[in-house]
Amino acid sequence: MILVDRHSLQRNTRWAFSGLLLVSAALASPLARAQATSMANTKSDSVAAGNVERGKKLFVTNGCYQCHGYAAQGGVGPKLGPDPLPYSFVQQYVRHPTGTMPPYTEKVIGDHDLLDIYAFLKSLPQPPKAKDVPLLRP
Repeated sequence: MILVDRHSLQRNTRWAFSGLLLVSAALASPLARAQATSMANTKSDSVAAGNVERGKKLFVTNGCYQCHGYAAQGGVGPKLGPDPLPYSFVQQYVRHPTGTMPPYTEKVIGDHDLLDIYAFLKSLPQPPKAKDVPLLRP
């Protein structure tokens, strides 16, 4: 008969649970990246074109720049452009965010306004490559 004290059992259970969490995170991370890549690759061209200039103004007047930066490059909030996630994801997240972002209901930012903001995000140019920035050259 094998006797195991309660503290050893609890410690082993914690280690097993920690290991399970690490394995889950390791498996979920590539899965999440794959899903995000898949979502990004299926950008819908069926989204009606928004007004880029109006979207840029709305991005500032609605305070998006305060967390995401004037060029949506990220700051307190994540980078939004260039190459934003699909519009359906952005719309869902803006309406029902997680974390510290406040929700922007349709009363605050209407769907048409959000479409214009999305057009602004899609219009952002790619940043220069490091090799093309003189200060970053060896």
